[in-house]
Amino acid sequence: MTELLTKSDFLEKIFDYENNKEWNFKSDVPVLIDFYADWCGPCKMLAPVLDQLSEEYKGKVKIYKVDTEAEQELSAVFGIRSIPSMLFCPVGEDPQMAHGALPKSQIEQIIADVLKVAK
Repeated sequence: MTELLTKSDFLEKIFDYENNKEWNFKSDVPVLIDFYADWCGPCKMLAPVLDQLSEEYKGKVKIYKVDTEAEQELSAVFGIRSIPSMLFCPVGEDPQMAHGALPKSQIEQIIADVLKVAK
């Protein structure tokens, strides 16, 4: 299952943006972060796909969710204007953003290309 991420979790597990200007990724495995809201239809369609991917890539990729309603500051830091938006965070490289409820195959392609993780 995907794990809900609060601002304090984010600062601890992903990146402390309050004390660092430069991206400084804290995780030792690649991360996919889904920015969503409960009222968002496409977000609801994406949720079971991300849950599946979370199982399929267990131990290789961590998948988190950020509720944009509850975590408005976190959403603003990454300039989230539309949801769903997914932030792909590879180890040792800058993160990349993808927007929209992408099909599973396309998310898997981004995991392979950006996160450099094979199934």
